[in-house]
Amino acid sequence: MFDRNGNDNSNYNQMIVEEIRKSSPTIADLVEKEYLRQKNNVELIASENYCSEAVMAACGSCLSWKYAEGYPYVRTSGNKGRYYGGTKYVDELEEYCCDAWRKVFDTDYHVNVQPHSGSQANFAAYKSILEPGDTILGLNLDNGGHLTHGSAVNFSGKLYDVHFYDVDENGFIDMEDLKAKAKELQPKLILTGASAYSRIIDFPAFAEVAKEVGAYFMVDMAHIAGLVAAGEHPSPFGYADIVTTTTHKTLRGPRGGLIFCRPELAKKVDSAVFPYAQGGPLEHIIAGKAVCAEEAMKPGFKEYQHQVRLNAAALADELVKLGYNIVTGGTDNHVFLIDLSDHEFTGKDLQIACDDAGITLNKNCVPNEKRSPMQTSGVRVGSAPMTTRGYLEDDFRKVAHRIDEVVKKLDVEKASEVK
Repeated sequence: MFDRNGNDNSNYNQMIVEEIRKSSPTIADLVEKEYLRQKNNVELIASENYCSEAVMAACGSCLSWKYAEGYPYVRTSGNKGRYYGGTKYVDELEEYCCDAWRKVFDTDYHVNVQPHSGSQANFAAYKSILEPGDTILGLNLDNGGHLTHGSAVNFSGKLYDVHFYDVDENGFIDMEDLKAKAKELQPKLILTGASAYSRIIDFPAFAEVAKEVGAYFMVDMAHIAGLVAAGEHPSPFGYADIVTTTTHKTLRGPRGGLIFCRPELAKKVDSAVFPYAQGGPLEHIIAGKAVCAEEAMKPGFKEYQHQVRLNAAALADELVKLGYNIVTGGTDNHVFLIDLSDHEFTGKDLQIACDDAGITLNKNCVPNEKRSPMQTSGVRVGSAPMTTRGYLEDDFRKVAHRIDEVVKKLDVEKASEVK
């Protein structure tokens, strides 16, 4: 939707706003204001991106009001089909979407395209292989994991006996700690994947540990899925028993989730999604997911993902030169954390100050976090959205200097408060 200067290339959004305005001027105004915020800010939220007009159109199509509980009749995972009539075309759509995603990741795994989100994909994935109280070994939120990987306030931490392997003093996943805890705890599931981890994850090594203790191995690749699809990060397929992902973030699709699994787990996974965790699938979002998959198979997608990595590295390197502590010292993917532990202000303070300066990022815990999750000692930065906008390495270096200006201003303000 945007060119390199952040200018709108079409009247698509305005057309949408005017259509909404016919029924609700209030909502039209709010949508327009949000559009202008996205257009005018430097967007660095690592879990966000801009999807294409084709994806947006699919998500707003007549499929929005079609109910289709169940699965297409041609599925081979033991399901009985749909519980509604009139599903001939959504059956074809859903099967097409499944086939497209297998092509994107070059895999023969079974795929379920119905999860409404990454969190619901994880919820169903756990249900397919675990019972309440079973032991999970994963990466905790402070060390870069995700809320659904066992946080005490989340369903994952409430339903399961979750333990965590740690990162080392440099912020890298500690594989020796993983091995020791796996041997001690004998978990039913070993889980990896992250929302704020900036380095390559060694999937073969994880799979070997899981095999040694007889555990299932699951990968949540929601953040790095686009990089995996483009060959910019090693693939978990062939190593993991279950792989979950979202379709937004680096994939640039609609907000939604996917579950891939080895064929022998297909029936359990499908039953865990429907009827256990969800009712009718959102066929309009599945259409958007299918368009997203097709876009991921176009040549320009690989070029884009490569630039995402170059841009993240450029931003991290420039911040290091400016004297900032970057967790792990840099990044191999699209995301990294700025550690502000040695500053008087918090991650939340910087988030608010950056927002005032036209830069959108989010507060985030860092390893060995001392502040509360609502304040944090760090911020998370991602390169995917602005790469979609056309930013290159030099643009991100300029962003680093702009962030530095905001930090220096905050340092002065905080010093004045203390004095």
